[in-house]
Amino acid sequence: MTARARVHLFDTTLRDGAQTSGVDFGLEDKIVVAKWLDDFGIDYVEGGYPGANPLDTAFFAEKRTKRARFTAFGMTRRAGVSVSNDPGVVALLEAKADAICFVAKSWDYHVHVALGTTLEENLEGIRQSVAAARARGREVMVDCEHFFDGFKANPAYALACARAAHEAGARWVVLCDTNGGTLPHEVERIVGQVARAVPGDSLGIHAHDDTGQAVANSLAALRAGVRQIQGTLNGIGERCGNANLVTLIATLALKPEFAERYETGVPEGKLRELTHLSRAFDELLNRAPNRHAPYVGASAFATKAGIHASALVKDPKTYEHVEPEVVGNRRRVLVSDQAGKSNLLAELARFGLEVDRNDPKLDRLLAEVKDREARGFAYEAADASLELLARRTLGAVPNFFEVQSFRVMVERRYNAIGELVTVSEATVKVKVGDQIVFSAAEGNGPVNALDGALRKDLGQYQPLIADLELVDFKVRILNGGTGATTRVLIESKDGEDNRWFTIGVSENIIDASFQALMDSIVYKLVRSGTRSA
Repeated sequence: MTARARVHLFDTTLRDGAQTSGVDFGLEDKIVVAKWLDDFGIDYVEGGYPGANPLDTAFFAEKRTKRARFTAFGMTRRAGVSVSNDPGVVALLEAKADAICFVAKSWDYHVHVALGTTLEENLEGIRQSVAAARARGREVMVDCEHFFDGFKANPAYALACARAAHEAGARWVVLCDTNGGTLPHEVERIVGQVARAVPGDSLGIHAHDDTGQAVANSLAALRAGVRQIQGTLNGIGERCGNANLVTLIATLALKPEFAERYETGVPEGKLRELTHLSRAFDELLNRAPNRHAPYVGASAFATKAGIHASALVKDPKTYEHVEPEVVGNRRRVLVSDQAGKSNLLAELARFGLEVDRNDPKLDRLLAEVKDREARGFAYEAADASLELLARRTLGAVPNFFEVQSFRVMVERRYNAIGELVTVSEATVKVKVGDQIVFSAAEGNGPVNALDGALRKDLGQYQPLIADLELVDFKVRILNGGTGATTRVLIESKDGEDNRWFTIGVSENIIDASFQALMDSIVYKLVRSGTRSA
């Protein structure tokens, strides 16, 4: 059997994806997403543009990946200045990154209009930038912006940009369909021509989705010779988005045309976590997952009752192009819940809980999960809450403490110097063992005050939660109106940078927050291995 060619996956969620309308990553968000990508087997994680803003500069203050190549993005040397005097290039060279991706104009029209310089000066900027990064021991790639439009207008100059990058020592020359208007047959033809000038194992593709064909364009480029594919989680990005890396990963692994010829760095077992990754990312963005997303959408393997459902029950291959379980999804057919139980068993195994599929407790847990989902809970991004629910149903969560009551007050008033202020205060009554503890705390808001009061004195458990920190808090209104059901998602971490997500749902936002806060603390205690008094 012929050895499969290695395809390198490059994720630009935290840079190009950050340009999505309505998406605003915080530092903690970036740290979490980088870890997810690194754990999943992505080869390159592009973190942003150090020096362009304080957030990205802080993100690149240290290396954020263990296995993946942590990549900084920025422009090649500006015209008229040296590399050492270009603040943008200097920031890239000083970033704690394994690799640097320089963006360079490759359309002569943009060189003249956007940069206001000569074609040769642009080429020299590419050469000098690559050389400077290589001299600092960095792996280098050059993103040839507007490459396909540039090639159609002036193929000789577009190729000259690609050659300049490659000959200067760039590991990857990335052909970018910046406007997203190129079609698959054009991509395949143009990449084939470029591959005669620059070796395919040094070429990458960066496709935008303005015609809805970014994934198709990426696969067409792969067939024509590229060996690096860039994309984002769930296809986010400016305008219509980028190539959806989730869809690409599944296609490369499951479609024989690609699976038999190419391999990626994603371990086989990780493919079953693809749906979880996709939905957890949407929850982090505080947006509803696309139910109709390929492979991972809730409706990707859903069939209503009728002739399709009847055939599907007899043989799933009649209406499924792959088995949903291989990507961590599940079949949804109204006449059967067997796939739901299988999916739940897989989740329990991931938590280290082995349960016999005939155990009646499993049926109760499945019914509870379905009931809670109907009420608004979404466990894809709240693993800790799901694990606690499972452990409680299976009888395996100690009764560490009991919150008997709590009260939260918010007062809006003028202070002594005439400023309008809002003050929040919370009191909590907690039973720890045989002792009743009353705690009070003030906070920046009602949830912050409740968190402070709840964690102020938990007796013997206090040392175990001393390093517990709540790093994110997201609220989603599920059904509109001021009396709507509210979902709260809380991200927590400890001193060893272990992170977990918990969830609460209620018509009262404080109650929903309290549920998530309680799960966060209890999960920390469970993971510490301690037992109740």
